[in-house]
Amino acid sequence: MALGTQIDQDALAAEWGLALEADAAAAANAPSTGEAGGEETAAQWASLTDNNGVPGVKGGAERLLNQEEIDSLLGFSLADVTLNDNSGIRAIIDSAIVSYERLPMLEIVFDRMVRLMTTSLRNFTSDNVEVSLDRITSVRFGDYLNSIPLPAILAVFKAEEWDNFGLVTVDSSLIYSIIDVLLGGRRGQGVVRIEGRPYTTIETNLVKRMIEVVLADAELAFKPLSPVKFNIDRLETNPRFAAITRSANAAILVRLRIDMEDRGGNLELLLPYATIEPIRTLLLQMFMGEKFGRDPIWEGHLATEIMQATVSVDAVLYEAMLPLRQMMALNVGDTLMLEVRPDTMVTLRCGDVALTEGRMGRVGDRIAVRVGRPLRKPRTTYAMFEKADDPTKRRETP
Repeated sequence: MALGTQIDQDALAAEWGLALEADAAAAANAPSTGEAGGEETAAQWASLTDNNGVPGVKGGAERLLNQEEIDSLLGFSLADVTLNDNSGIRAIIDSAIVSYERLPMLEIVFDRMVRLMTTSLRNFTSDNVEVSLDRITSVRFGDYLNSIPLPAILAVFKAEEWDNFGLVTVDSSLIYSIIDVLLGGRRGQGVVRIEGRPYTTIETNLVKRMIEVVLADAELAFKPLSPVKFNIDRLETNPRFAAITRSANAAILVRLRIDMEDRGGNLELLLPYATIEPIRTLLLQMFMGEKFGRDPIWEGHLATEIMQATVSVDAVLYEAMLPLRQMMALNVGDTLMLEVRPDTMVTLRCGDVALTEGRMGRVGDRIAVRVGRPLRKPRTTYAMFEKADDPTKRRETP
């Protein structure tokens, strides 16, 4: 190896000697710049071949890139990177993030569901159960299926009133914890996991009963907002067979942590946005019972003021259309003939709106009208205004 290295160094020295001679010949033609250029070139090659004639390595240590050079290679620049920058590698990193509108009422519904589950699971297991809401996130359905740790049991359920499906995932820790609790396992012992085998019929049925309890609490949580019935469609252990929507579709993922003293696990409830679309308007509310575009306090005040308002009512005995020429020819003492009989009904009007009809009479020294028919209801109702505002309720009238 030493002989080969010496031969390589001699060959390299001979090549650079020829190069230096060529530079010297060129320097003869340009004496003003050739001498300085030859010395500079020799110094550069001497620095590059400092480590036993190996170019690019100096002093036996490889050259390390600094942060500026790394950022330059990756396309980052501190002056150009902003919070709204969606180009380059940042766009690739943020491609998995699902951005969707916030649904405030959904958080209230699941908080209520956690309180209900704490009581119902305590009655179901006869043990001290603590249920906590881990997080509510938006995910893509395909990414979620790929992230499910196996083994697990997936329950596909259908929301009857919303005519769509949802998914409940129970992880392995919770499955064995529930089985251990329901079958009388001792406390203080770690849960024995038997991996690599399918779940038995008894284990599947016990987990199914627990999922039914969870879905019943979910129904009660959604009931004040929109009554719905959740029915289990099927149980799966392979995520590929639990597809309920397209992989790229967005979904709401709710992770619940269930602890039973020294054992427990996670339960995840997934609702695609297509499933909750029928109640999306209700989920946008900031509090339960909020009504958009309507203020009940103002409505009550307006109704009170309207009932106390004073209106003038006109009693019309007879109306006739006369030509202007005849009206201009009237003189004092002329008589107008009215085509009415003594028993003709008098029309009561409020402005241009006819309210009802009655009969003319006298009470003491005052002329009175006795109402003979019920008030006429206006054709325009508040429901018509609501239909006019809601495009889904509009109907064409002939």
